[in-house]
Amino acid sequence: MTDTRPIIAITMGDASGIGPEIIMKALAREDVYAMCRPFVVGDATRLREADAVTKTGLQVNALQTPAGAGYQRGTVDVIDLGIIPAGHPFGQLSALSGEGAFRYIERATRLVEAGEADAICTAPLSKEALHAAGHKYPGHTEMLAHLTGTPEVSMMLVAPKLRVIHVTTHIGLIDAIKKIEPGLVFRVIERGRATLVKAGIEQPRIGVCAINPHAGENGLFGQGEEEEKIIPAIRKCQANGWAVDGPLPADTLFFRAARGDFDLVVAMYHDQGHGPVKVMGLEAGVNITIGLPVVRTSVDHGTAFDIAGKGIADEGSLVEALKQAVGLAPKRVMQAA
Repeated sequence: MTDTRPIIAITMGDASGIGPEIIMKALAREDVYAMCRPFVVGDATRLREADAVTKTGLQVNALQTPAGAGYQRGTVDVIDLGIIPAGHPFGQLSALSGEGAFRYIERATRLVEAGEADAICTAPLSKEALHAAGHKYPGHTEMLAHLTGTPEVSMMLVAPKLRVIHVTTHIGLIDAIKKIEPGLVFRVIERGRATLVKAGIEQPRIGVCAINPHAGENGLFGQGEEEEKIIPAIRKCQANGWAVDGPLPADTLFFRAARGDFDLVVAMYHDQGHGPVKVMGLEAGVNITIGLPVVRTSVDHGTAFDIAGKGIADEGSLVEALKQAVGLAPKRVMQAA
């Protein structure tokens, strides 16, 4: 019988953080295997150490390719890169862990491009450790864009009752305002809308944040940024027949979206979008990179060095990220038995 469950490559993230622990906890759950065929790209030794602290009682099956994966609950299949030595400390910044985080993503990307996996789900990495290893990326999003040769991508955060896509992300606020322009705003809206249409929302309702308080209040606040940078993009969207409204004051837009008035909020800068999402559900938040040729979802939390190695990290966000990856992954319904 054909197995239509998508194959998901889970990257281990920063080995010094909670990534290995939440992976073991998630892969101990029956509901995860009911919806997908997961394997890990990481280090078998580290996963065994994570098993010891989480007491999940799972076997770790070290592989060189996904071909030998069994995808059975009770055994964690891992493409073992052999980077992290036994006893490597938890909870401490490490260039070696940063190198591992990069190489796990690199391998997972190539596996998806080769058709050996359908999507990538990433555990958290440390940007500081990544930089210490010589990989000068602001985060996963920019790294994946580089690895796939994608000139422009967007970050979408999903929490209970709220979806937010960002026009700018990992740059300072002054630089973000300079970068915002109608073409970029339009492309972000277009990418976000296309993702929701693919997910089954035929005509997504999209609310676009203003930059200034009260959406500028007809020129009272700001230097006319809404009129110059946002409104032309919204008019273009509306001319296409899309349900796009704005620019709207951010202080009320997120409330309205959580109430159900909008399917997607377009945030202009990092904290404008991240703050409300994390208030709505830090443990259940998911980060999706929009615009890549490969599907990628992620937890919406960090490495949590302060609790790493203690076995107490919550796997909820990773399980939600896996669910989102399953929903976005190419279907294998036509695959031969």
